[in-house]
Amino acid sequence: MRKRPTSITIIAWILIVAGGILLLTSSVNLNNPIVKGIMAKNPIPISVQYMIMYVGLLISIVSGIGLLKKQNWARFLYVVWNTIGSLITLFTSPMKTALIPGLIFFIVIVIFLFRPGTNQYFSKT
Repeated sequence: MRKRPTSITIIAWILIVAGGILLLTSSVNLNNPIVKGIMAKNPIPISVQYMIMYVGLLISIVSGIGLLKKQNWARFLYVVWNTIGSLITLFTSPMKTALIPGLIFFIVIVIFLFRPGTNQYFSKT
């Protein structure tokens, strides 16, 4: 078995830890009037926004665990979900400039998830 690339270990733990922290902080902010005010400006109903957010955070955690367990599907799950989420947010968010740091972070992660050495690590051979 080939050794896991350090970048995959780091990415996996970032997804797991950040997902867990964001699950907690998002739950605390459920009734925050400022957050609700911002969310109300989005054409997507608030309840659907919360559902998308929680599903996305759970997918991040599951993807991180899958990456640690050398599951190739975990990379694709992360990329597909975040691409869909980014597109939804791009078209519906009232604060488009706030998306730039997250998009840059996502692009960097995608580059590391699909480098040649990483592809070799996740290959079945």
